[in-house]
Amino acid sequence: MCDTHGSRITAPKGWELVRHEGGFASSTPDEDDLTALAEAVREAGLGDRSKSNVDADEDIRPAAPSTARTGRRGHLRVLPDPSN
Repeated sequence: MCDTHGSRITAPKGWELVRHEGGFASSTPDEDDLTALAEAVREAGLGDRSKSNVDADEDIRPAAPSTARTGRRGHLRVLPDPSN
């Protein structure tokens, strides 16, 4: 996020906004960085489908329906406080 928008952003009521004080390197990613990022995204998208050692006798049941909303706003998550 640019400095102009970063200084004007506000957090919803009850949320805490953590700001980074300091500069960021403005280097462009090289091909190795982009390849590593693409592979990480691909692996995350595969999830458990990448397991090849599943026994045929194993009881496989569909997962319980997710309570998370899908769509554009479903990508945000509230994380627990790590000090608790």
